[in-house]
Amino acid sequence: MRSAEAFALHGPLLELTNVTKDYQGLRPLRIASLKVNAGDQVAVVGLDAVTAEIFVNLVTGAILPDTGIVRLFGRPTSQITDPADWMAMIERFGLVSRRAVLLESLSVVQNIAIPLSLEIEPPPPDVLEQATARAREAGLPDSSFDRPVAELDAAGQFRVRLAKALAPTPAVVVYEHPTAELAPADHAAIAEQCRAVASARHIASVVLTADRDFAKATASQVLSLEPASGWLSRFRRA
Repeated sequence: MRSAEAFALHGPLLELTNVTKDYQGLRPLRIASLKVNAGDQVAVVGLDAVTAEIFVNLVTGAILPDTGIVRLFGRPTSQITDPADWMAMIERFGLVSRRAVLLESLSVVQNIAIPLSLEIEPPPPDVLEQATARAREAGLPDSSFDRPVAELDAAGQFRVRLAKALAPTPAVVVYEHPTAELAPADHAAIAEQCRAVASARHIASVVLTADRDFAKATASQVLSLEPASGWLSRFRRA
């Protein structure tokens, strides 16, 4: 079996083909075709909060499609049946979502350290070094590192979630409605940070958003979903 790292050199990290998933909504989620290669920066406009969550569950293998194939690092998610194998794959997948729980009484660095170690009170020196590096990468100031997460504003908490997603060194990061809880004044800086991280690491990013301006600011490919057919058409920039 090829590792995720090896496959990333030869084919898409994420691929959906003729996928449908009925979630008892107005209509099933349909994705006719989507390929995300290493380093791609893609935004998809047209998924509401519920369908974005279904999309994330499909691409992580948490649920299986009713029809079609979802491939993560070249492997159909239907074939990832061993829990240890699934966990190894998921470590290469970063998710930035308001559904990702932050422990508000713990500090910024402790929250970021959670994917790296079970020891967080305090984190061991090597884990602390990694966590602080990820915090700076996400744009968090050093003065925030020891503060409880509860004291941060929405933009600060978003950056903590971004740092946590980056902690295991993922090959692809998915952003699930990133502007949902952000103040409009913070959109531009957050978009710039997301794109800078993807470019610096040469990792793929998939932004699921209803905000076309944010999509254009974070991605080189902006795709609009036609819900009835599942076709993704390239959004033309003004």
